[in-house]
Amino acid sequence: MITEMPLTMTGRTLSEKVFSSASGKDAHAGDFVMADVDCAMIHDITGPLAVKGFYEIAGKDAKVWDPRKIVLLFDHQVPADSLKAAENHILLRKFAADQNILNYDIFCGVCHQVLPEKGHALPGSLMVGTDSHTCTYGALGAFATGIGSTDMSSVFATGKLWFMVPKTLQLMIDGRLPSMVTSKDVILRIIRDIGVDGANYLACEFRGDAVSRMNIPERMTMANMAIEMGAKAGIVEPDDITVRYLGARGKSDEEINSKVARTDEDAAMDKRYWKVSDLEPQVACPHNVDNVKSISDLPETRVDQVFLGSCTNGRFEDIKLACDVMGDEPVAKGVRMIVVPASRDEYMKVLRAGLVEKLMVAGATVESPCCGPCMGGSFGLLGPGEVCLSTSNRNFVGRQGSPMAFVYLASPATAGATAITGYITDPREVR
Repeated sequence: MITEMPLTMTGRTLSEKVFSSASGKDAHAGDFVMADVDCAMIHDITGPLAVKGFYEIAGKDAKVWDPRKIVLLFDHQVPADSLKAAENHILLRKFAADQNILNYDIFCGVCHQVLPEKGHALPGSLMVGTDSHTCTYGALGAFATGIGSTDMSSVFATGKLWFMVPKTLQLMIDGRLPSMVTSKDVILRIIRDIGVDGANYLACEFRGDAVSRMNIPERMTMANMAIEMGAKAGIVEPDDITVRYLGARGKSDEEINSKVARTDEDAAMDKRYWKVSDLEPQVACPHNVDNVKSISDLPETRVDQVFLGSCTNGRFEDIKLACDVMGDEPVAKGVRMIVVPASRDEYMKVLRAGLVEKLMVAGATVESPCCGPCMGGSFGLLGPGEVCLSTSNRNFVGRQGSPMAFVYLASPATAGATAITGYITDPREVR
């Protein structure tokens, strides 16, 4: 059940504090500010236009405002799957070399996994990326949002960008998640209740005792999908779990705490509440992310493919959960299971745990880190009439191949259960 709290008008939200710091002015929701960017990210799909725009704005011999604050990755079309992709890679490699920009290049993984695991996402920082799921970094207390390639050209030249400071919606998530129910199920349920445009241009803060028990990978899943309800950002306030995660990545206490921001309890915001103690696994049905059903309300739905991966659910914890659900059972006859760890680091965790061999023996295919099937990339496309159960974040018409295919979104646990039965299956029924 969702309830709503009236607005209060005294304190400051996390987002208002970030934009006040970044703009050097007293920023409130609804204000327009010119803000300093702490970190800017481009990848191989959106990067070329940003680079060309930068040189058009600043001149062919121009230098970016601060190469230490720009990160480049190749993740959408890697290895290059077309001549055009190869040309884009050449352009971006040259740009990185000429500008002395950090380039993770191919096989390091999906941008939204690599930046947090390499320590680029810090609490209280303002981060932008030319990809809508940049909001993932909010899991670490950053204000992170996607922007267009042309806007990124301006960031490259000046280090600044205009923003309207968003209002804040606190999503209070309380209770203890049942067995085989995950943060993916929580965010799908929230999107069902709010709608794909119900949080337009809001900063969504995930709070409550259920969130406080979640690890960073679980929080990343929820922050990642904030954009699917129209949010400008998805944020979890930093806590001891955040500090431990960043400390394990070599970040000092000073680096972690230098810009930490938290929402004042009397800040102006809406609040909505969810109790998740009795939540079932959730499934987003074609062709909208808010077309969500509890798995017990879903008719038997056979699948041709299971995709386990993406920036939403491609981490070690996700793959292990799916493997635990599968047990020693093989992938069902007639089903293709494609597994793509979200980064090289996550792939190595999966490999060292023996899960690559386990999946391959079961009949799955384990690919190198990339976006892959999530956006209908270089492999795993669906043909007309085919059905896929995916742990990714979007199920629009044509998203993973044919416009006549059908994509269902669910958790890694549901993906594991579905892979061994051949139809969308409640993981509680097999484990």
